[in-house]
Amino acid sequence: MKKPIFMLMAAGLFAFASCDSPAENQAEQTEENVEEAEDNAEEAADDMEDAADDANDTTTVVQ
Repeated sequence: MKKPIFMLMAAGLFAFASCDSPAENQAEQTEENVEEAEDNAEEAADDMEDAADDANDTTTVVQ
């Protein structure tokens, strides 16, 4: 008698697990926004580093 009850409970849990959750969708969207912000910040840092390197490379050697 216990096995059929556990089988039905497991099937019910799978049914609830497959439901789409608005909170889960919002969490995924937030994660995507954070990753995009990190990428933009990294790109800006790379641009600033390149600009600093270019500023240091403006010296010339006069012979």
